[in-house]
Amino acid sequence: MPTLYHHPMSSASRFVRLILAEYGYQTDLIEEQTWEKRRDFLALNPAGTLPVYVDDSMRALCGASVISEYLDETHGVLKRDRRLLAEDPFQRAEIRRLTEWFMQKMENDVTKPLARERVYKLQMTADQGGGAPDSKILRTARANIRQHMRYLTWLAGSRQWLAGERMSYADLAAAASVSILDYLGEIEWAEAPVVKEWYQRLKSRPSFRPMLTERVRGLTPVSHYADLDF
Repeated sequence: MPTLYHHPMSSASRFVRLILAEYGYQTDLIEEQTWEKRRDFLALNPAGTLPVYVDDSMRALCGASVISEYLDETHGVLKRDRRLLAEDPFQRAEIRRLTEWFMQKMENDVTKPLARERVYKLQMTADQGGGAPDSKILRTARANIRQHMRYLTWLAGSRQWLAGERMSYADLAAAASVSILDYLGEIEWAEAPVVKEWYQRLKSRPSFRPMLTERVRGLTPVSHYADLDF
């Protein structure tokens, strides 16, 4: 069975997990603490980043963009109306643009710094970079949330799904980050009703259920995290 090295607070990992679940893949999940720099993991991915997908032939694919393209080429193209990338080249480009926005810009502006300061550093030793959260980094990331929620509100309010008429990689990439921020209680849902309605649709899909039941060691999610109607 294929294996996915992941971390529950990695949006790239969540993105790939959602794709795998939507396409009906069965995978073994191995939670990886990248700051430990395990030799066996670095042999799979010298960059030491997540996620890493290892297929049945023990071939490793590294990084969410690489894995997502591989899954589309080997499985998605056979799904027709359930494909998570569009048939039209321009529409595919828009899906990729938004996926990159959430996997890179939102990740660097918001999700990654909050996950590092509030989760990872508490699990790291001092030599690994652990310690108390940096309040300045937290303030900056929280200020950045507002910009991204405004953009999400525009996308969700002007389209059926974020990139068009059908659910796509763009929705899964956005939901991967939003679900982490929601776990941490960083989203004021009363201020983002349009995004909330979009997220409820994603959250209600079977592909989302395993993530809603997971818990990060030493960190309890907000009370509504697993609720479909919150």
